[in-house]
Amino acid sequence: MSGKFGLTTKLPETLGFYDLNAVRKRQKDYATEPSLTHFVTAELTRGYFLEHNEAKFTERREKVYTCMRIPKELEKLMIFGFFLCMDAFLYVFTLLPLRVLLAVLRLLTLPCCGFRGTRLLQPAHVCDILKASILVLSFSMTHYLDYSMMYHLIRGQSIIKLYIIYNMLEVADRLFSSFGQDILDALYWTATEPKNRKRDSIGVIPHFIMAVFYVFFHTILIMIQASTLNVAFNSHNKSLLTIMMSSNFVEIKGSVFKKFGKNNLFQMSNSDIKERFTNHVLLLIVCLRNMEQFSWKPDYMWGLVPDVIMVIISEVAVDVVKHAFITKFNDISADVYSEYRASLAFDLVSSRQKNACTDYSDSVARRMGFIPLPVAVLLIRVLMNSVKVQGALSYTCVLLFYLGLVTLKLLNSIVLLGKSCVYVKRAKMEDKLFERASPSSSTMKNDPSRADKNSRCRAPSASPAAPVVSLHLSQLSSSYVPSVCFWLQGRNG
Repeated sequence: MSGKFGLTTKLPETLGFYDLNAVRKRQKDYATEPSLTHFVTAELTRGYFLEHNEAKFTERREKVYTCMRIPKELEKLMIFGFFLCMDAFLYVFTLLPLRVLLAVLRLLTLPCCGFRGTRLLQPAHVCDILKASILVLSFSMTHYLDYSMMYHLIRGQSIIKLYIIYNMLEVADRLFSSFGQDILDALYWTATEPKNRKRDSIGVIPHFIMAVFYVFFHTILIMIQASTLNVAFNSHNKSLLTIMMSSNFVEIKGSVFKKFGKNNLFQMSNSDIKERFTNHVLLLIVCLRNMEQFSWKPDYMWGLVPDVIMVIISEVAVDVVKHAFITKFNDISADVYSEYRASLAFDLVSSRQKNACTDYSDSVARRMGFIPLPVAVLLIRVLMNSVKVQGALSYTCVLLFYLGLVTLKLLNSIVLLGKSCVYVKRAKMEDKLFERASPSSSTMKNDPSRADKNSRCRAPSASPAAPVVSLHLSQLSSSYVPSVCFWLQGRNG
């Protein structure tokens, strides 16, 4: 009978049997229709325990903490990468002319001194001369372009057309940067590779022509971007500037809902660093052009400051939101940005060896897609048109300005090198930096060709967390790189 009535051990028991009156009373209460009072009472008094799903809620809390850490970690990477791009950009204006001058002096003095067995120009000298030649030829070709006519041509277009043009220019800039570095690398290797016959050097000419036209067309592309941005700044109601800023937020829609791995996120971070630095240069060009039109009046310059700050803040906000949601949706920790920073630092430190595989500016171009030559050509063109140099005092100011740029470049390089050594040490990558070549000395003596192959630089790893470049202690250009690393290591503990 207990099974029939649904008895439990909580009911009163009498002489081994359950109290049937209590059973009937309990069943009567359950049989009544549910009322609104019972529902409201149940809603107000029901409880639940979050600790029953502790792992799930702990994971959600960690995601919130990760999103809160993203702005700080991302900006650390962005600032470090920004100064890396600035270092490569200042190299074109400061050290490249001096290196070309030294190469020309070497080319003129070595034959006179009787060093016949010595190679006239090292591969680095050849690459420097090629860069300077491309820069000069591209700059001379830009004299056939009228910046004012281009500005008024763009200003006559409708807002929708300019919005579409600006987005197309951003895509074209990325494509040009990707293919342009391959063109320059092909030129450098064709000019410096070992040749058995002298007529094999003729192949440098078509590569050089291709590189000159690439830099010229890329300069035109960046000039159109600067003109469009200038039109947006000078529009009456600032509607075009608002639309162009809103295009940055459209980038969030195309990024956050895609599957990203750590390597893909590293590539996108490098692209964002390059885009931020390029935008700063474009803003500088816009300010120079506008200040020239208003005879360098300080009052107008203060009127441009709010718009410049608004563009920069919108760019930073878009990057923070985009990276925060990408890391959230793909379960990527905020510590990954420290790995990216260490990878960039490793490239900087390893480029200071005596027989490096590549120049540091080219390494930055490959990592971030930033090619300084087209931007430098456009900036030189704008400076030549905006600033008139006349008289001995003006040339003295130009000389002092150049010396200031050289000082800034050297200070920036020293600070970056010190920070890079710290980042490499934190990532425990200093052993890879100073690892010796694998073959023994006897192997090198018995097989010189094998030793020559092993002495060449390895290709950089695709993984940002573990780039491997084989360095020999005797290959370091001077003792300042290991001195800085070991001094920082002793200082930190």
